Formats: sequence, structure tokens, C-alpha cells
Amino acid sequence: MNKLLQFFLRGLLVILPLAITIYLLVVSVQWVDSLLEISTPGLGFIIVIVATTLVGAMSSFLFTGRFFGYLEKILRKLPFINILYSSIKDLVGAFVGDQKKFNQPVIVLLNKADEIYKMGFITEKDLSRLNMPGYVSVYLPHSYNFSGNHFIVPASNVKKLDISGTNAMKYIVSGGVSRE
Repeated sequence: MNKLLQFFLRGLLVILPLAITIYLLVVSVQWVDSLLEISTPGLGFIIVIVATTLVGAMSSFLFTGRFFGYLEKILRKLPFINILYSSIKDLVGAFVGDQKKFNQPVIVLLNKADEIYKMGFITEKDLSRLNMPGYVSVYLPHSYNFSGNHFIVPASNVKKLDISGTNAMKYIVSGGVSRE
């Protein structure tokens, strides 16, 4: 009976991550398809991917690039929309933009007496503009969640890690159990 339970738990270890991944992909594709009200499964998702790629290509050209720049200036002048738009743009840009923010993993000493550390990412190396020279801005993601906290700490409490930002994020989000 004990052996059967072990086999069952191993089966869960194989099936559950795969099933959840497939489920999330299917739900995501269905959600995007429902936005466009297209009855062919996956076609709406493909249209969104192609359209996003075309907008990215168009924004790289002189004339259309200026148009998108002008549109952004207008959005940044509108009271509530400015906060929403600029926050979302900065967040997306932190992951995929030209100035990625989550590519410099660090470990931060949070408590010297107990030697408690937390892994995170430097988002700004110099806070002199905030009248805080010698301090850095660090984002500390939560484990098993896609949220986190932002801390300003002395640069001396921060040590750079020699791993990729992607591997650091996987390690943090997995609660330290990811080995990749």
C-alpha cells in the first residue's frame, strides 16, 4: 500500500505541473479568442500575436514611430490615464523593454544580527536624485506569487549574484526550490 501511495505521488509530480501549464495556456487562448469573438479556436490568439508584432514593427519606422510618440504624449497629459498608462508601460518595459530592470539579480542583507538575506533585483543603481547617495532601489519579489515589495537599502547591503535574471526570478517565485 505504501508503494502505491509513492507511485501516486510521483504521478502527481509529473502530471500536475503539465496539466496546470496546459490548462493556463488553453484558458489564455480562449480568453484572447473571446475578446475578438472568433469561433475558430486559436485564431483570435494568432491575430493578436500578428497584430502586436505589426504594431511593434510600425513603431520602429520614422513616420509611424512619430505617431505613436505623439499618441503617448497625449496619454501622458490626461490626469487619471497618465498614472495608469505610465505605470503599465514602465512595468512591461521592466521585463521586455530596451532598459530591462529585472536583469541584475542581487542578494540583500535585511538583518545583520541574524544574517537574513533576500534575493531581488536592482531597479536603480544611484538614488542621488532622491538625495540618497549610496543607496540603491531593489525590488524583492514574493515567492509563489507575482507581487513583491520595493525597498531602498544602503548599497553596502547589496551583493550582485552571478546568475541570470530569469533564473533568479524562477528561484524566488518557486520559493527556492527551482534548480534551474
